[in-house]
Amino acid sequence: MDTALQNMNPVLQLLTVMTLFSLLPFVFCCMTCFLRFTIVFSLLKTAMGVQVPPALVTIGLCMILTFYTMGGVFQQCYEQGSIPYQKNQNLIMAVDAGSKPLKEFMLKQTREGDLAFFVDLKYKTPPKSPDVLTIWEVAPAYILSELKTAFEIGFIVFVPFIVLDLVVANILLALGMFMLSPTIISLPFKLLIFIAVDGWSLIVQGLVQSYN
Repeated sequence: MDTALQNMNPVLQLLTVMTLFSLLPFVFCCMTCFLRFTIVFSLLKTAMGVQVPPALVTIGLCMILTFYTMGGVFQQCYEQGSIPYQKNQNLIMAVDAGSKPLKEFMLKQTREGDLAFFVDLKYKTPPKSPDVLTIWEVAPAYILSELKTAFEIGFIVFVPFIVLDLVVANILLALGMFMLSPTIISLPFKLLIFIAVDGWSLIVQGLVQSYN
């Protein structure tokens, strides 16, 4: 980080850090695995055609899974950030050091093509080491990669439910029940199959294990 920022007046440092803290909801929603979890669960509810569980429950589950999956990363952020602060009481250096584990986590989950696009826009010559990149340069590539991955998982989740809808619709058509909505008939079968295969456990375990 720039030397001028590190040597900033403590009062200005505090104001800067408080400003950064206001971005914490954005950081949590877009720069952690919370992003992938929320998209996949939203697509799951759409595929099943239900409005349950409520959004509050889904968001709570995503938050708990995020802390479980990234607990080690958050611990490293705290440990690495507390060292420079305890030495010289410099908040800027503490935030800079504490953000490195989060940057490393995002780099592991980011596709090379997405990262190369944003790096090429920022630098005229490719950097020799990922350490040169800041967390704000890695973040857009990470978000783009997470969106792609989440929609790929959502597509896989959608397929069996679409097949069931088509089967039910064809059966109703063969029976001449044109006025009866296929979704009304297929919904109980969707719930039954989802329960039979222990769908919640499969999806949660798959999402958690998708992070390396």
